[in-house]
This record gives sequence, structure tokens and C-alpha cells, in this order.
Amino acid sequence: MRIVLYITIFGALGCLSRYYLSGAVYHIFGREFPYGTFAVNIVGAFLIGLIMEYGLLTELISFELRIGITVGFLGGLTTFSAFSYETFRLLQDGKLFYAAINVTANIFLCIFFVWFGILAARQLI
Repeated sequence: MRIVLYITIFGALGCLSRYYLSGAVYHIFGREFPYGTFAVNIVGAFLIGLIMEYGLLTELISFELRIGITVGFLGGLTTFSAFSYETFRLLQDGKLFYAAINVTANIFLCIFFVWFGILAARQLI
């Protein structure tokens, strides 16, 4: 039951973080490209690498807390459904270059930031 509570609380915090972070990024960079979704996906990729690696290599993050953070917070923060919809809209609007950049950058940079998060976790130990 504690895991469900963690997922619920952290999920709400992740959703709010997504709203504020993506809003701030859109405010700075504009809305021609889905910068807000891109930013939260990169942050989420880094954090899942960091939390999972650190949690698996140490006993400082309990299993329940790790699930709460990764499933709850990061599940609420990251935005694959928004990424998919925004990419579809770019294609629908004939912005093939932006759609290709969005897909390519999200895939490669998010994988890079998972790796970077893992490296950061290993430095903390």
C-alpha cells in the first residue's frame, strides 16, 4: 500500500513539475517547436538514469521510494503521449523538418541523458 501512496504523491508532483517546467521553457523559446515537451523528456531521461543506478548500487533509496519516483514522479513528468501528438501535428502541418528533428533529438538525447544520469549516480557513490 505504501508503494501506491508514493506513486500517487510523486505522480502529482511530477505532473505539476511538467506543467511549470514546460511552461517556463515555452515562455523562453516560444511554441514553434515543442521545446517544453523536449525539455521535460530530457530531464526525465537524466533523472531515471540517476535514480535507478543510484538506487540499485546503494541502499540509500528504498525500493518503494524508487518506484514512487520513477513510476509516479517521472511518469507524471515525462510526456511520450504529448511528444507523439506534437510530432503528428508537425507532420500534419507539413513541417517535416521539425518533425524529423523532434523525433531524432528526443530519441538520441534522451538515451544520452539516461547514460549521463547513470554516470552521475556512479559519481555519488
